[in-house]
Amino acid sequence: MESKINDTPIRVERLEANAASNARMLRNRLIMEEGRLGSIKAILDDVRARGDAAIRDYTLKFDGVDLTSIPLRVSREEIDGAYSVVNKEEVDTLKAIRDRLEEVERVFLSCIKDMHITIGSSRIARVFKPLSSVGCYIPGGRARYASSMLMCAIPARVAGVRRIVACTPPIPNGKGSVDPLTLVAADLAGVDEVYRVGGAQAIGAMAYGSESIRPVSKIVGPGGLAVTVAKYIVSSRVAIDMLAGPTELLIVADDTADARYVALDLIAQAEHAPDTLCGLITWSDTLAYGVVDELSSLLTGISRGEIVRESLSRNGFIALCSDENYAIEFANEFAPEHLQVMVGDDLKSRIVDGVDSAGMVLVGNYSPSPASDYYTGTNHVLPTMGSAKARASLTCLDFLKPISIVELSKEDLKDIARVVKHIARAEGLENHYRAVEARLSNHDDE
Repeated sequence: MESKINDTPIRVERLEANAASNARMLRNRLIMEEGRLGSIKAILDDVRARGDAAIRDYTLKFDGVDLTSIPLRVSREEIDGAYSVVNKEEVDTLKAIRDRLEEVERVFLSCIKDMHITIGSSRIARVFKPLSSVGCYIPGGRARYASSMLMCAIPARVAGVRRIVACTPPIPNGKGSVDPLTLVAADLAGVDEVYRVGGAQAIGAMAYGSESIRPVSKIVGPGGLAVTVAKYIVSSRVAIDMLAGPTELLIVADDTADARYVALDLIAQAEHAPDTLCGLITWSDTLAYGVVDELSSLLTGISRGEIVRESLSRNGFIALCSDENYAIEFANEFAPEHLQVMVGDDLKSRIVDGVDSAGMVLVGNYSPSPASDYYTGTNHVLPTMGSAKARASLTCLDFLKPISIVELSKEDLKDIARVVKHIARAEGLENHYRAVEARLSNHDDE
């Protein structure tokens, strides 16, 4: 692999040899280090042992906010007061996002049907039941994520979850207040409880419980690397949706793509945080170096420029490959959270049909990732770290569990007893068959 150093923080790399191995190498720039796992586990264990006291200690340490005399739960009065700070246009915007997301989720829910089937006289059903409680993690810090509150809570509400909890860090101003736009979003989404807690300590509280926060059945939502590691650790105790962060973008493009659009899309993704992973793969030298030139121009004096530069420098890439076949193989191994396909009409279907590992696929020059982050009706909580090989975005289905219900008659049990006998004995589990056989003996009729 050859690299060319440019005056932008992102490198142009010419990919040769195996596409899958190159994808793994580029993805491994951002991994869960053992040291990070250990430090996050220590926080979670402390929250499990000391509850609220540990939560307050870590909030002071990491957020610089002293919650000693402040309740962890946000009051109804605080939520009502948030409406006086947020302007009408912002409230209307949140309502528009909520309504569109809810419309898409309700249509999807209508496609999920209970199943009832009769085989002989056996009755078998598979019915969908909502989870009893869900915890939504909503990031904070250097940006506001009111939209994430809607993305997490609306599908849960559509699915019929009875208790929806949200944890989000307090604003780092020392007063313990929570971003008012996020509070309004929680209210509009029907969240039942909001807590001023962020980071790994919030994940620990929702997983294990504390004096103030009752544990939940499942934790969902995006976050930085610390939150994602924390979700991974607690997944042995409580269900989680996915590894959802840090955020990622891969763009597959040819020489028909607008280099400025590509550069702007990379910048938009990179501004989330320094650990964002984003890149371009193309078989067009013209596009690759055109994007470099555009980045050189656009990175001067932009908002959140320091974060963008650090992100692109640490994790960003522009990869030159041989052709579209290589790009498809690369994309499937990379399994990005967001995949943008910006190619000519003659290749569009081939690439979209060829990619089966992406959290979301955005097609064409007019489908940028930021549009899907807010207002396409799709969800922006998406799998990262390669987990898009196994799943895609958060939906109402994440808040439902299919329960199988079986009722057999004695005649049915007789019909299947032979199969049970042979497989139980083959597996060395003789008592499995004895439990069936006992029900078929004569004394059962006495």
